[in-house]
Amino acid sequence: MESYLNSNFDVKAKHSSEEVLEKWRNLCSVVKNPKRRFRFTANISKRYEAAAMRRTNQEKLRVAVLVSKAAFQFISGVSPSDYKVPEEVKAAGFEICADELGSIVEGHDVKKLKFHGGVDGLSGKLKACPNAGLSTNESDQLSKRQELFGINKFAESELRSFWVFVWEALQDMTLMILGVCAFVSLIVGIATEGWPQGSHDGLGIVASILLVVFVTATSDYRQSLQFRDLDKEKKKITVQVTRNGFRQKMSIYDLLPGDVVHLAIGDQVPADGLFLSGFSVVIDESSLTGESEPVMVSAQNPFLLSGTKVQDGSCKMLVTTVGMRTQWGKLMATLSEGGDDETPLQVKLNGVATIIGKIGLFFAIVTFAVLVQGMFMRKVSLGTHWRWSGDEALELLEYFAIAVTIVVVAVPEGLPLAVTLSLAFAMKKMMNDKALVRHLAACETMGSATTICSDKTGTLTTNHMTVVKSCICMSVQDVASKSSCLQSEIPEAALKLLLQSIFNNTGGEVVVNEHGKTEILGTPTETAILELGLSLGGKFQEERQSYKVIKVEPFNSTKKRMGVVIELPEGGRIRAHTKGASEIVLAACDKVINSSGEVVPLDDESIKYLNVTINDFANEALRTLCLAYMDIENGFSPDEGIPASGFTCIGIVGIKDPVRPGVRESVELCRRAGIMVRMVTGDNINTAKAIARECGILTYDGIAIEGPVFREKNQEEMLELIPKIQVMARSSPMDKHTLVKQLRTTFDEVVAVTGDGTNDAPALHEADIGLAMGIAGTEVAKESADVIILDDNFSTIVTVAKWGRSVYINIQKFVQFQLTVNVVALIVNFSSACLTGSAPLTAVQLLWVNMIMDTLGALALATEPPNNELMKRMPVGRRGNFITNVMWRNILGQSLYQFVIIWFLQAKGKSMFGLVGPDSTLVLNTLIFNCFVFCQVFNEVNSREMEEIDVLKGILDNYVFVVVIGATVFFQIIIIEFLGTFASTTPLTIVQWFFSILVGFLGMPIAVGLKKIPV
Repeated sequence: MESYLNSNFDVKAKHSSEEVLEKWRNLCSVVKNPKRRFRFTANISKRYEAAAMRRTNQEKLRVAVLVSKAAFQFISGVSPSDYKVPEEVKAAGFEICADELGSIVEGHDVKKLKFHGGVDGLSGKLKACPNAGLSTNESDQLSKRQELFGINKFAESELRSFWVFVWEALQDMTLMILGVCAFVSLIVGIATEGWPQGSHDGLGIVASILLVVFVTATSDYRQSLQFRDLDKEKKKITVQVTRNGFRQKMSIYDLLPGDVVHLAIGDQVPADGLFLSGFSVVIDESSLTGESEPVMVSAQNPFLLSGTKVQDGSCKMLVTTVGMRTQWGKLMATLSEGGDDETPLQVKLNGVATIIGKIGLFFAIVTFAVLVQGMFMRKVSLGTHWRWSGDEALELLEYFAIAVTIVVVAVPEGLPLAVTLSLAFAMKKMMNDKALVRHLAACETMGSATTICSDKTGTLTTNHMTVVKSCICMSVQDVASKSSCLQSEIPEAALKLLLQSIFNNTGGEVVVNEHGKTEILGTPTETAILELGLSLGGKFQEERQSYKVIKVEPFNSTKKRMGVVIELPEGGRIRAHTKGASEIVLAACDKVINSSGEVVPLDDESIKYLNVTINDFANEALRTLCLAYMDIENGFSPDEGIPASGFTCIGIVGIKDPVRPGVRESVELCRRAGIMVRMVTGDNINTAKAIARECGILTYDGIAIEGPVFREKNQEEMLELIPKIQVMARSSPMDKHTLVKQLRTTFDEVVAVTGDGTNDAPALHEADIGLAMGIAGTEVAKESADVIILDDNFSTIVTVAKWGRSVYINIQKFVQFQLTVNVVALIVNFSSACLTGSAPLTAVQLLWVNMIMDTLGALALATEPPNNELMKRMPVGRRGNFITNVMWRNILGQSLYQFVIIWFLQAKGKSMFGLVGPDSTLVLNTLIFNCFVFCQVFNEVNSREMEEIDVLKGILDNYVFVVVIGATVFFQIIIIEFLGTFASTTPLTIVQWFFSILVGFLGMPIAVGLKKIPV
């Protein structure tokens, strides 16, 4: 079975081709209810629609860009537009409507933009200020703006009501056939026996069908609500906005035309808009157009489209068009209908359901044929084969109903849906544990992870950074203890240069919030350095207003530094500042400021002293940054790059970022669970090694290597080196990508990778599980990730691994339980039909067994919470069989026991219990049914552990399991004692009840014996 599943029902956890997805669907021939079975699978036709829409967008934008380029040449001859402002827009106080705004940005219409007075003119017509943003003091003005221009929300599919799920559950082909059987049974029964005696069999089947439908619909409806809640969480995105003159964080869904949005590397453009100001802005429009070539955005080409991503630079943007008026809004509506890819387990269990369904169909046909043949032979022997009574017609109908019900029980429709149930449950719980799962498959794949490649900053450390040491003007100082007097120890000229560098060469900002308090915005590294600048008496706004910024090069993880070029007020001199990885910036310096504040050449002795200082800081687990400047003599054009050498070193700062509490224990837990943790960081190798030792990642036999050294290795050297690598420092995004690819392809590892930056996207995409940081992560990283770690904590990643294992094992438990019921129900009814000419389990009884096995079994076993024992076993890895030998041992052992018991009762039951008279067969069949159900109840308890002896451990922690078992027993008593007329049962004696429970209970010691058998 496993080889058949691997060749036909094997899909990847990520990036499966449409052909592979189509292939397994075509192989699912025996499907009782396609609507329900394929509810949580991708809608491939909708995906083709989205791809076609992307191609249309690409062509539209290509034409728009060509037209706008042509328009630039004739811009001086712009004739007055015939645009008239609609009356309702005028009445609201605006001078431009939503459609006109949309056509300007979407069509890249330079002529229209020029006619409306450029970006400044448009902001005026929108009653907005390019500096202070929108004013929301008047609530009626805000509501008018929303009414006229729309809100920044995309159309979503409506939440389906409970009755839609009831209707879908009724689409089950076998239940429909049983419904027809019930209707015919009612007609014939009432015609022959009268009302109400003749209606019991038919009404019994109808009641059973309705019970199955409502329980199934309730389970499916609850799942849909859970997925809806998770979808809402996925869409929570915030951006920096200036509104009412204050910079603030705001949900993208609250944006309105006229808002001023601040964009930086890695951000997703939240609405259509126009460039206001910024530097080096490069936009990736591939998500909208499929075009891989990035686009430069500037005052000359100011158009920014919703859904595109900032690849480089930073800027301010004026929002013009929002929500469903944008192309991205229309594309998102189509994409959301395309759905998520189905998970590997869903597909594999569809395969299992298909195989068993075909076997069940064969057995059902043979059982029906044997029962009909037995009846026909009996009539032939009596010479009545040409005369048929109503009772005989009902008997024939009952045989058909039994055959159909065998298909109901034999086709384990619930298997693929149990995966979805378990994943929905796990995803909801993981949300509470600060992990947001974006793709279903990641949940189960994480359970197989063998390697975690983790970032250092913010994941293993707290991301609360402070400058604790510095080496300014060749003098090492302890900033933490001397912050107040440090200012007086730095020469005045050097202090001026240092503050100039800190406040101008930064991606952060110091603002006054609406409560009048000073607030520092930016990354933790930028915040730490800006705090140092403020403590040295610097004033951010004064510094920024004193100099004209000519060019900005934001921090780049490949170059590992950032830079700015400014024009000085005295004499218009040009100065460049750079900041970044200490050894890289220091290598670009040929001068240094000495202790007297003078600029002197950087000789060998000074270089040695500074390198020793860098290593000393790094060995104390400090993150080191070097600040430098240079005066540019021969002028500078914004189109030029910032010089790469010739700088003067101002100083080096050491930033402390403490290790998170609990990380060491989590790393040790991973090691015991067979998961290798590797640190991949852009930091100095000595800093990385110090932190890695503190976390327990770097061991005596492990290797720490630098990215530039790693990328020089050939394939043969990598084969020997990679298994030993525990730390990679000064790594570029491509080094991380290479490491992940090698681990996955060459070493067959299941790799989880963390990332927060834009450049981490390729590695997150390549990994089996991409883990993005929720706090420090950019929108680009989150888009490429499968799971978002909301608290940026390594311990949360370990929790995700634990939940992943729990999902995988819970589904294995459910499969083991369901296949046991399948095997026994099939063999009992088939063999009994062949040997005795009758089936001991009726249609109504089999429907009840199906519900215990399918919906209730999935609820009980697929929602088992994880325990610490899960992290004491080795991971499944990439090649592990889903249905293991241990499972087959348990399935076959329990099936054999149950089959023997039922056959013994069929053969010796009457004499054993002294059953005589006309009701003896009914009593015996009731006893067989009762024993069979109690065997399943106790086997459900056995299935909680596939290898452990103690199956009761922690049973009370899972209230769902206890409720399901309790409800099953309660309703079984009701069916036997009070619903005999409908369910073809009769009340049992105390002895018979005791025997039924004992037979079920004996399955537990037998399970213990089976677990002792090695496989």
